[in-house]
Amino acid sequence: MAYDEEEARRSRVVVETPTERREVVHSQSVRDNSGISAGMVGVLVVVAIALITMLVLFWMSSQQTTDNANLAATQPTTVVQQPAPVQQPPVIVQQPAPATQPAPIIVTPPAGGSTGSTVPTESVNMDSTIQAAVDKKLSDDPDVSTLGITASVIDGKVTLLGTVKTEALKSQVARLVKQVKGVKSVDNQISVIA
Repeated sequence: MAYDEEEARRSRVVVETPTERREVVHSQSVRDNSGISAGMVGVLVVVAIALITMLVLFWMSSQQTTDNANLAATQPTTVVQQPAPVQQPPVIVQQPAPATQPAPIIVTPPAGGSTGSTVPTESVNMDSTIQAAVDKKLSDDPDVSTLGITASVIDGKVTLLGTVKTEALKSQVARLVKQVKGVKSVDNQISVIA
């Protein structure tokens, strides 16, 4: 039986006591589970259709295989071997050089002999010393060390990069860096993010 085909049974019982008389109604739902529901019948039909479809497809594919085998058996097989192809050497195409070439750039060292070659080395040594001092100054300050500010030094000029939350912190970092010996100028590119 389907779910909505439920039977309801009611029974009435009269209870008499010395002081009163009461009537009690007792109702009970009864289902008959011996039959097959409509949902179960639908599932069985779908499964049966799927099984039949698979059997038909299997039968058709086995029929094609047999037909192909029969066809192959009746036709003679001819194998033609061709000689291996001869490899040709690669063709190399050379292009002429461009007609207009830029003139070479000639760099002449400054006059003064060996003193000119030591100035860049001294500048690099000075920049690395300033870089180390700036990095130490920034890492030693408790307010600035957690901000992740980076500093780079070229010819005594310090460039600051990073982000801070206030303009006051940005100014504080610049003041700290200006205190380092050898710093000529500070390019403060720190961004203020509110």
